[in-house]
This record gives sequence, structure tokens and C-alpha cells, in this order.
Amino acid sequence: MKDKYQNTMYACFVGYIVQAIVNNFVPLLFLTFESSYGIPLSQITMLITFNFGIQLLVDLLSAKFVDKIGYRVSIVMAHIFAALGLAGLVVLPDLLPNAFAGLLIAVVIYAIGGGLIEVLISPIMESCPSENKEKAMSLLHSFYCWGHVGVVLLSTLFFWFFGIADWKILALLWVIIPVCNGILFCKVPIAPLIEEGEIGMSLWELCKNRIFWILMLMMMCAGASEQAVSQWASTFAEQGLGVSKAIGDLAGPMSFAILMGSARAFYGKFGDRIDLDKFMQASSLLCIVSYLCISLSPSPLFSLIGCSLCGLSVGIMWPGTFSKASAALRNGGTAMFALLALAGDVGCSGGPTLVGFVTGLASDDLKKGILAGIIFPILLIVGIVSLKKAKRYA
Repeated sequence: MKDKYQNTMYACFVGYIVQAIVNNFVPLLFLTFESSYGIPLSQITMLITFNFGIQLLVDLLSAKFVDKIGYRVSIVMAHIFAALGLAGLVVLPDLLPNAFAGLLIAVVIYAIGGGLIEVLISPIMESCPSENKEKAMSLLHSFYCWGHVGVVLLSTLFFWFFGIADWKILALLWVIIPVCNGILFCKVPIAPLIEEGEIGMSLWELCKNRIFWILMLMMMCAGASEQAVSQWASTFAEQGLGVSKAIGDLAGPMSFAILMGSARAFYGKFGDRIDLDKFMQASSLLCIVSYLCISLSPSPLFSLIGCSLCGLSVGIMWPGTFSKASAALRNGGTAMFALLALAGDVGCSGGPTLVGFVTGLASDDLKKGILAGIIFPILLIVGIVSLKKAKRYA
């Protein structure tokens, strides 16, 4: 039975690579868009806002329509949207009178695909028969990290050898991945998330469940703990070490992503020997240490080490919370996964926002902003302890 779903699991792994392409390719081209189309950077950065805003909207709406049209149709459509959006980056800016409008439409299209992938991949993976669901989920989420690393490295190498002017060729090469994976999802078996004869929990039933709200808090804190530092890692590298942006991106966000992926891969390999609660609590404590290292260390080098250490510490938070939700609310269904993805994305947006807000109040002292973000791993520990108590008395 497990062998039957092996290709399904591989397709899920590649699905998160597609998600990484969607989220991380366009930011590499900001300066190119500015010079090629004459669009100011202040306007170009709106592309990121729209990308994650659309994904949040899809997270919210998918709880209503995914079960009606089915997982296979939904995940194939997700890959079609991702491919069309990436291809649209090449065609639409030159096709439309306003280049920014063309870029924005392309981003909206692939953001729909990215939002659907985020909602669908975890439950599809969860439905696959496996000996240890927690291990499989952690390994799955490591592929987003490897996808992030791959997008930055391969794109950098392409630009080095062929020049940034040929970015459209690279964009079309990235299109191949969602196209091929979408075809694969047309063929692989997809097991039902809810056992035959059972009914998934409704939105109202979820909202009345205390355990669900604890999980939502944990998911929000997982996203916030991760992005509150990840978004500023390059800045620490550039300002603290006095290196170029290219080197700063490699030393900051790249090291963060590699260590985050390593933590997920480690649990994916050895998770059957490790208690998930203890691992998540230890990771949250390490996250607190990393925040203190970043914000209180007088050495820029130690602050950068703290950024990398944070990547290691947050690795298990997101997939671990998904796994705990699947175990605690076995009939949570699509609605549960969609709302957890929504909470995670709210955290991904809210974490950096809090850091930026406090930084502004502290006369642009980024370290004080990061220190304020320590509230998120603290709340995650509170959530883990509260979940254990809630399950005990459920």
C-alpha cells in the first residue's frame, strides 16, 4: 500500500518546490524590473504584498470549495495557475500598455496557485499511508527550504553565466516544473483525507473547539517566529559585515533556509525516535536564545550567527503544528488545513510587521525590533503546554 503512494509523496515534495519558486523568484528581479520597465522600487515591492495577500485570500476561501471540486482537480489547477503566472511574467508586461499592470496580473495568477498548493499539499501528504506521519510531514516541508535555496542558487548561476538580461528564458525554464508536476498529479493516487463513512468537521465545529484555537495560535506563532528574522537576515549580513547584497543574501537568508531545511530533514529522518512535543519545546527555547543573540550581542558576526541559528530552531514549528493538528483533530478535514495555513500566513505577515513597527519606534534600531519578536516563540511554548493539557481533559 505504501509503495502505491510513493509517487504521490514525490509529487507533494515537488509541489513545495513550486511554492518556493512562486514566492522567491520575482524578488530576485526587482532591480531588473526597475531598469527594464522604468517602474519605481516602491511600486515593485507591491508585487510581494499582492502575492501574499492573494494567498491569504485563497487560504480563506479554499475551505469552502476544495471539498466540492475534489483534491485532484484543485491541485492540478494550482499547478496550472503557477505555470501560467510564471509564463505571464514573460509575456504580459510587454503585451499590455502598462508594464506594472502586466507584472501584477502575472503575480495574482501564480499567487492563486501558490495559495492552493499551500492548502492542499499537506493534507494530500497526510492522507498517504506511512509509518510515521510526523516524519513524513517534516520531510515534506523541508522541500520548501531546498526549493528556496535552489531558486536563489540556480538563478544566481544563470545570471552569472548568461546575464540578467536573459531572465525571461530562466522564467520559462522554471515553468517546466509546475507543468510536469501538474501532469504527475493527474496520474498519482490520492487517498481520501477523511475515512469512508465519516464527515469532516465544519467551520462552526472547528470554531467551537478549544484545541483548534490553540493550534491556530501555535501556527501563527510558527510563521511569525520564522519570518520576523528571515526577512531581516540579509540586512544584518550587509550592515554588520559590510558585504555586498549578493553575498549578504547568501550569508543571511540562504544560511537561514539551509539550516531550517536541515532541521526538517533531520526530524524527517529520525522523527520516530524523537518525542515531537519535546523537540518543538526545545526548538522554541533555541529560538528564544537566537533572538537574544541577534538583539543583545554587541558583535555583528554573532548577530548573524543568531540569524542562522534561528533558521535551525524554527524548522519544526510549522510542520510540527500541522502534525499535531492531524493527530488531535482527526476529522478536521480540508477546513482545518486551510485555516491553519491562513493562521501561518497571518503570522508570516505579522511577525515582520511587528519587528518593523517597534524598530521605527526605537529610532530605526532593528535589534530592538527583533527583541520584541521574542514574544512569538514564547507564546508557542505556551501553546504546546496548553495543547497537552487540553488533550488530557478533552
